[in-house]
Amino acid sequence: MKPVELYVSPLCGYCHAAKKLLKQKGVNFSEVNVLAQPARKTEMMKRAGGRHTVPQIFIGDTHVGGYDDLYALERAGKLDTLLHK
Repeated sequence: MKPVELYVSPLCGYCHAAKKLLKQKGVNFSEVNVLAQPARKTEMMKRAGGRHTVPQIFIGDTHVGGYDDLYALERAGKLDTLLHK
């Protein structure tokens, strides 16, 4: 399985929803809390093509986007392929 990394904020409902979906699928992931580590937000924005909202989700080298993008992949049946490809 490819590594999964999330840039999150503890106050973000969409961040919690993304983590819940990944946990339900049995996916291990790492988190970067951009409130606790504000310097990492610049890193996130660079990796995410300028996006500044959280969550920003990466599967391997692929930028998935936010929660809506992650859920759309799951709904379309493409998330498992991306995780295991």
